[in-house]
Amino acid sequence: MHLQGARSSCTNLPMTAANSKQICQLKITLRGSKPPIWRRVLVPSDTTLFQLHMIIQTVMNWGNYHLHEFRVGKSFYGIPNSEVEDDVTINEKLVRLAKVIRSSGGRFIYVYDFGDDWQHDILLEETLPPADGVRYPVCTAGKLACPPDDSGAIWGYQTMLEVLKHPEHSEYENIREWLGPDWDPTRFSLDEVNEALKGIDHRP
Repeated sequence: MHLQGARSSCTNLPMTAANSKQICQLKITLRGSKPPIWRRVLVPSDTTLFQLHMIIQTVMNWGNYHLHEFRVGKSFYGIPNSEVEDDVTINEKLVRLAKVIRSSGGRFIYVYDFGDDWQHDILLEETLPPADGVRYPVCTAGKLACPPDDSGAIWGYQTMLEVLKHPEHSEYENIREWLGPDWDPTRFSLDEVNEALKGIDHRP
């Protein structure tokens, strides 16, 4: 099932130091990745979880083709299913980041694609005062390329990377064709990520 409006243009004012409160420094790590695939982002504490979903999709370079949810303790946040009775999922558009995580060292989980089950550990490293002239959200660091969508969960992706080390492998050509000739698992561009963050829709 595909979600709509993956990366539409931002039509409202960007979040800046003038209209935000605290800034949360989050480290987002793809669970099970070895070496770790991670991003560090600064987001306003009044960011909704839906906005955070869009931020994660952008910094990790996911395609936003699949369902997702946040898991905070025993609570689940996402987009409630309007086609069935859903009294478990809390509407992520109505919940701010500051409501689910309040102190440094706090953690929760973001899950993307319930089939491949891409789980991301989100750690609040610290809270900071907003800096004058800085447009939030902003990515400040990261490591490695995120797997492409539908690459068979973390174990499937790592299997593909192992095959790419051996051109004589029977699946080498198929995997290289599927990933594309320019695929580089070590590539991460901070400038490209932050340019993409400027284009996401910040509306709840």
